[in-house]
Amino acid sequence: MKMTDEQADFLKLARSPIKFGMFLLFKIPIAFLSGIRIREITAEKCITTIPYKWLTQNPFHSTYFASLSMAAEMSTGALAMMNTHKRQPPVSMLVTKMEAHYFKKATGKIYFFCEEGAAIEKIVNEASETKESKLINVRTIGKNDKAELVAEFIFTWSFKEKQLNKN
Repeated sequence: MKMTDEQADFLKLARSPIKFGMFLLFKIPIAFLSGIRIREITAEKCITTIPYKWLTQNPFHSTYFASLSMAAEMSTGALAMMNTHKRQPPVSMLVTKMEAHYFKKATGKIYFFCEEGAAIEKIVNEASETKESKLINVRTIGKNDKAELVAEFIFTWSFKEKQLNKN
């Protein structure tokens, strides 16, 4: 998959712990404080992590479902951001639906794997070409340190080219 300069620019930002950490701190502070991190990102996939700690816990000695949701969304959202970053004309992105399935108690560090970068790029391009809103369901799976399936999330993302005021 040939990468655009804008995608490469975003990957450089997302791979920098300091720059992306500052982005999280100022734009999504709860994700920063929760310890969500991008562990790996390419044009095709993104792996995020969330630790089990005081800020992410629930009363049942596992990671709170909302904390898991944030890390899961980040694994899909980073790929979406990569494909909308500095795009001209700009394309907006929005989660319109989320579905979650939990299989195992989430303890310790949880890794979310999303491998739908190519599909996201295709739908963003379609939204830009047609000037119409386009939806895509993006799957990510969460696993623990033992590679056991903990959760599966499906996020419905909407992409639409922004209408620029000509006034």
